[in-house]
Amino acid sequence: MVQISVKWSGQKYPVDVDAAQTGLVLKTQLFSLTGVAPDRQKIMVKGGMLKDETPLASLGLKDVRDAVGQQLMMMGTAGELPKAPEKPVVFMEDMTDAQIAQALKLPAGLTNLGNTCYMNATIQCLRTVPELLQAMELMEPPRGQDQHANLTIAMRSLFQLLNKSGDSVPPLVFLQVLRSVFPQFAESNNHGFMQQDAEECWGQIVHALSDRVPALTPTGEVAKEGHFVDQFMSTEVISTTTCDEVPEEPAATTIETFNKMRVNIGPGVSTYLVSEIAASLTEKIEKNSPTLNRSSVYTKTSKISRLPQYLAINFVRFQWKPQERVKAKILKRVQFPFELDMTPFCTTELQHKLAPAKQRLKEVAEKKADEKKRKKQAPAGDVEMTPAEGSSSAAPTAADAKKKHMAVLEEIGVEPSFLQDPGVNPSGQYDLVAVLTHMGRAADSGHYIGWAKQEGSDNWWKYDDDKVSQVKQEAITKLEGGGDWHTAYICLYRAKMLE
Repeated sequence: MVQISVKWSGQKYPVDVDAAQTGLVLKTQLFSLTGVAPDRQKIMVKGGMLKDETPLASLGLKDVRDAVGQQLMMMGTAGELPKAPEKPVVFMEDMTDAQIAQALKLPAGLTNLGNTCYMNATIQCLRTVPELLQAMELMEPPRGQDQHANLTIAMRSLFQLLNKSGDSVPPLVFLQVLRSVFPQFAESNNHGFMQQDAEECWGQIVHALSDRVPALTPTGEVAKEGHFVDQFMSTEVISTTTCDEVPEEPAATTIETFNKMRVNIGPGVSTYLVSEIAASLTEKIEKNSPTLNRSSVYTKTSKISRLPQYLAINFVRFQWKPQERVKAKILKRVQFPFELDMTPFCTTELQHKLAPAKQRLKEVAEKKADEKKRKKQAPAGDVEMTPAEGSSSAAPTAADAKKKHMAVLEEIGVEPSFLQDPGVNPSGQYDLVAVLTHMGRAADSGHYIGWAKQEGSDNWWKYDDDKVSQVKQEAITKLEGGGDWHTAYICLYRAKMLE
């Protein structure tokens, strides 16, 4: 070990040097003494500047404690020394549940106020419709006593509170208003308030919203006429009814709308959502025939003439058993896809209108698949930088994505009416964004949970009242049914965005 002297900025610094090390080690020692980073140091030695890889033994350094001691000269500017953190470091075991939720960026849950999981799960699934809060915030104040407006305002306040909170939120006000507007949810027995049906809760909430939440323009402003639910959540179908016994009897054509597609579950061990949708669009009904002047069987065939941005599908899992006088659950497994193509169920006219956007989505998907395949085939070590990895710019916001979506629609020449209706699905293609599940065998018991897709990820949020956790996409496939485990009751699909 040799002690040398290094002069910098008018001061001398004694340094103990291990001759077996390199120049980088000496620079690191000087950094701790002077604050000059190694890459900013210029140390004069015999033959020029000291390099990081230079062995110190090759410099022939002399100990300053001897008469022939050695002094080196260093040049360089010290950078700003690291500052202590403004906020003290807090370890996870010392955090509250709210602090952990904030740190992990977990969304807020809802406190169960006594058999209110049916309402909590419904609220968390409806939160996956960001345009709903946007439209509710643009509502005009209600005039006089308006129960549906009061419920909508309470829901708006609850959404806002959930978006800001890092802890679970007790939905006291919303629950009170819900029970006031719809007394069936205040039903009780000797044990307190009773469990209710989440599908009924969903339907009543959406019904109230349909009366009061305004429609939106393509630029996100309040439309002069119309309502949000009709615009963003309602499907239009054209139905043709023909008499089975008298085919020559003129067919009756009607136009209907619904904001939740009810899908009956057929017989068998398991089935697929697409098959059940197809079966549900054809049904047998009995009514009076003017030709026969008596009751007759008719076939009602429906085709979709308008698709909304958000498509809610309700599996009709509960049926009334007269003998037992109970509402029993159909536990049959129904497989539902993460991506849903609704064009086969549309009218021919609508299929033609949807074709340009559907083709664009297909081309983008094929391009991404080719890029993924090319990366897999690339030689090891030949890493291609993706735009997300190579760009320091912030991720696009939902508003940015919406603007790009509308620009692409105009570029590919879609149906002009689609450009004026932000609530329509212009391609017929959907992504699954929320699932409401029920566990148990009866509608008036069991437990409800909401599951919502995490934006920008394949992961999902599990909303079990006030307990919120992140789960992998594989967990969602286990919700298909077939047992007492959580069984999909309502699936919410969102129209795919065009890129």
